Amino acid sequence: MTALFEPFTLRDVTIPNRVWMPPMCQYSAAPEGLDTGAPHDWHFAHYAARAAGGTGLIIVEATAVSPEGRISPYDLGIWNDTQVEAFRRITRFLAAQGTVPAIQLAHAGRKASTDRPWKGGAPVGPDAYGWDSVAPSPLAFDEKHPAPAELTVDQIKDIVGQFVAAARRALAAGFEIAEIHGAHGYLINEFLSPYSNHRTDDYGGSYENRVRFALEVVDAVREVWPDGKPLFFRISATDWLEDGGWTADDTVRFAAELRAHGVDLLDVSSGGNASGARIPTGPGYQVPFAARVKAETTLPVAAVGLITDAEQAEKILANGEADAVLLGRELLRNPSWARHAARELGGEVRVPDQYHRSV
Repeated sequence: MTALFEPFTLRDVTIPNRVWMPPMCQYSAAPEGLDTGAPHDWHFAHYAARAAGGTGLIIVEATAVSPEGRISPYDLGIWNDTQVEAFRRITRFLAAQGTVPAIQLAHAGRKASTDRPWKGGAPVGPDAYGWDSVAPSPLAFDEKHPAPAELTVDQIKDIVGQFVAAARRALAAGFEIAEIHGAHGYLINEFLSPYSNHRTDDYGGSYENRVRFALEVVDAVREVWPDGKPLFFRISATDWLEDGGWTADDTVRFAAELRAHGVDLLDVSSGGNASGARIPTGPGYQVPFAARVKAETTLPVAAVGLITDAEQAEKILANGEADAVLLGRELLRNPSWARHAARELGGEVRVPDQYHRSV
């Protein structure tokens, strides 16, 4: 059997293969009304197609733990029971195809309240369903974003509680795995990095203080997330800054702590916190960060970043650089990538009965 199509078990959950779909926002939820933040037909069709295509694990896009935690007014959320019911339609279908349904729980922090990318992605105000953003420090993401309000300690505690409530709802919605979003310059990443965290209290300054909020969220979510279900954490392994930012060394150190706090896998990405950072992209450009965490800690890792073809993905796993691969844009282009890769490599993947005549 090829490495790409070996099952992978974490706690009591077995994922049928190592072809996984990372969270990718669709910016397609309604911006107002009772169903604000709830998935609709687009989301169902989008995720259902990738499940029918053989993807082993699908992590539903960044799903906000509060209305203010959305990246845009059109993002998904899981702060009310209407959203829970809408998600059940998706999780039921994914599970029926043999795909493990996962969800990323998120808070956008200072990068909140922006328009959809195809509309320019600029910050929006109340006239376009926008709101005021919050962050560890009152530092704007870039010259286009307004300065966020600095969170008080009480507000920080409230957001920890929002992650807990969201995890409970995710469980009720049928998700088997929860991922905490600590990457791409959103709220948890903002606390981790000295570039965006200039606080002088217990949540800023030293490394130990800057990771405090993230670990509080992890501990609180792990307490309500069942022991038999895995918990992931997504991280930006580096801010891609020469100095003054979060580094790969920090990531390795933090990965070991996450392991001790009950995290089962690190989803390793990079960047997103410093608007002017220069990122040298190329095929598999983020894989070395995942490989280093895997080599230097006991925490399983998933690699992401311009992984596009079957042989490339197989090599990453066979070389021991990661335990799974996450294909983003490639799965947008080809919902059946897993089935095509299995045919190319000689692996096995579940094919829906309805498709057997065309395989």
